[in-house]
Amino acid sequence: MDYAARISGLDFGYGDRLILEGLDIQIPKGKVVSVMGGSGSGKTTLLRLMSGQYKPTRGGLEVLGQNIPALSTADMYAFRKRIGVLFQFGALFTDMTVFDNVAFPLREHSNLPESAIRDLVLMKLHAVGLRGAHRLFPSEISGGMSRRVALARAIALDPELVFYDEPFAGLDPISLGITATLIRKLNDSLGATSIVVTHDIHESFAISDHVIVIANGRLAASGTPAEIEASQDPYVQQFIKGLPEGPVRFHYPAPSLSEEFLS
Repeated sequence: MDYAARISGLDFGYGDRLILEGLDIQIPKGKVVSVMGGSGSGKTTLLRLMSGQYKPTRGGLEVLGQNIPALSTADMYAFRKRIGVLFQFGALFTDMTVFDNVAFPLREHSNLPESAIRDLVLMKLHAVGLRGAHRLFPSEISGGMSRRVALARAIALDPELVFYDEPFAGLDPISLGITATLIRKLNDSLGATSIVVTHDIHESFAISDHVIVIANGRLAASGTPAEIEASQDPYVQQFIKGLPEGPVRFHYPAPSLSEEFLS
């Protein structure tokens, strides 16, 4: 099997505080892979490591055949042209039209004439159903539409690998379903690999080929959605079922209530 990324024995932290510890992950090429886990478990940090924003404290990190921590500045820029990113909540440029938002990476990273850029932008917007909104500004469209514009921008350069950071956050059920379907369809049409950081169990399981669950900076489970659902790991079961009690406690550690009052 070909892999888009291989992570081995990876540690990362700030000072003495470890965020990720001993991660061993292999991400298959051409698949939609969801990375799940509780808030603060290190999911977004993992994306930042894979895109070269951070360097691991220890361990191996290979993405698209590149040893990411060892890349020079010039090689890092070349590598990043091969990836697309859908930022949390879209992160559109508010003073640019929908058209110019999608055109931005093409103008920055290609030497295409403006006529070719126009055709490509309209094609990308058509793919997400928003060609008719190309003259509008982000303030003139809904949150769900903004997320789709951001998706069109993320795939503007036909990337080999696309990172999605919480793509379903804050969306209504209709927009959420549309976004999930687009991630699946665009991944298949581009022949790309998609890594989706999300908390949404239902939608992510419906579109994912592979699921990775991270707990307290460590790998808790990895497999198909069916294998994750069948996992007997207590944390995995608590997470996918939304149980109030389990390894993640409702009460923050504290002395007993009676001891607190008596003291």
